[in-house]
Amino acid sequence: INRNNMEEGQCVTPGELLGTLNEQTLAGEGVYIRDNNLYSSLVGFTHLQETEVGKKTISVIGKSTHLVPTIGDVVIAQVIKVNPRQAFVSIKCANEKPLLDNFPGLILQRDVRQTMIHEVEIYKSFRPGDIVRASVISLGDKKNYYLSTSRNEFGVISAKSVSGATMVPVSWDKMQCPKTNMIEYRKVAKI
Repeated sequence: INRNNMEEGQCVTPGELLGTLNEQTLAGEGVYIRDNNLYSSLVGFTHLQETEVGKKTISVIGKSTHLVPTIGDVVIAQVIKVNPRQAFVSIKCANEKPLLDNFPGLILQRDVRQTMIHEVEIYKSFRPGDIVRASVISLGDKKNYYLSTSRNEFGVISAKSVSGATMVPVSWDKMQCPKTNMIEYRKVAKI
């Protein structure tokens, strides 16, 4: 596997690059191949298994021991829709543990960043399909958890451009499409 930090038991989300397909690395359950790269097809943990001498199979196992997010948890969520005041998300992982169920969440305009809160424009921070890292700040109402991306390490960690390419962060508030070089606004997580 050509990914330096790939380890056994690492939490991954759908579409996350796991490595490169080659003679020593094979795709297992929960993994798909695209352009000779291995990607996770579900939320789960990586599992590396030696199949023959010098050959390994990488799989993603979608089990969970963390049933419900709680206040203070760091979560991974997918943006479902946005409006001028909030982003609606589906929580997939809590504290690097995949969840069996999807939990709905909201990121309110005031919780996107710490400064210049009144200038935040949700559609310039998140787009449907984006994967974000956030913190649970409240259990909210009966329908949604309330999340915050106000700290530097929180925000968009993965986004697709209009052309379908995985975008690359270029600053704290912009990402660029490697195919078209088009710049799009996002609240980017500092990784």
